[in-house]
Amino acid sequence: MGLMDWDTGVGWSFGLEIDGIEIKEIQEIEGLKLEVDSIELKHNTPTGQYVNKMLPGRKKAGEITLTRGVTADTGWHTWIQSVFEGNMVSARKGGQVNIYDYMGNPVQSFKFTNGWAKSVEYGQLKAGDTSILTEKLTIAHEGLEPAS
Repeated sequence: MGLMDWDTGVGWSFGLEIDGIEIKEIQEIEGLKLEVDSIELKHNTPTGQYVNKMLPGRKKAGEITLTRGVTADTGWHTWIQSVFEGNMVSARKGGQVNIYDYMGNPVQSFKFTNGWAKSVEYGQLKAGDTSILTEKLTIAHEGLEPAS
């Protein structure tokens, strides 16, 4: 059987979707990691042989970090303000990261659950600098999985 001729996703075509709104003006996304704990089981077999066996444990939570250029949009500030105020009912949100191919068609999506804004960080402010000022949002979440 021959290999399929699939186009791969491209590293510059992605977006973040939260509350039904997709933000595509993001420059960088880090932390798309699917991981489980590993459990080491040490035991003896019925024949007396000592065995180490690795088993999958719990699914790990994690963090996703997004970087974009600073705009007039204050949505990330409003989100982290809910956390500062302890209003975690409105601060916890589900969302997903979408990856697109060259034609803008969805290739893969990763859904996170119960995400909340952990931090918002600004790039360096420096007189005379001509680079784009960025803001970086870190989302702590309770689980990441491929979206179906």
